[in-house]
Amino acid sequence: MLQENIRRILSEHGKLPVDVTTLADESDLYESGLTSLTTVNIMLAIEDHFDIEFEDSMLSRATFQSVNSLADAIEELLEN
Repeated sequence: MLQENIRRILSEHGKLPVDVTTLADESDLYESGLTSLTTVNIMLAIEDHFDIEFEDSMLSRATFQSVNSLADAIEELLEN
């Protein structure tokens, strides 16, 4: 379910040149066309959707690298 929500946000805000439903959860989103600008858009959309705020320490390429890394970060923030 979490990965589905992330994929929906990616498809709406990521402006990726590929269909996000075809990407594996571990696929490198940057190799798939994610840019620094769209990363900010995705971050804001995730924060709004899940009512969370990314900590400064999470604002790295590694956090936004894949659907799985985003899911891990979101789960960590939802637990706090």
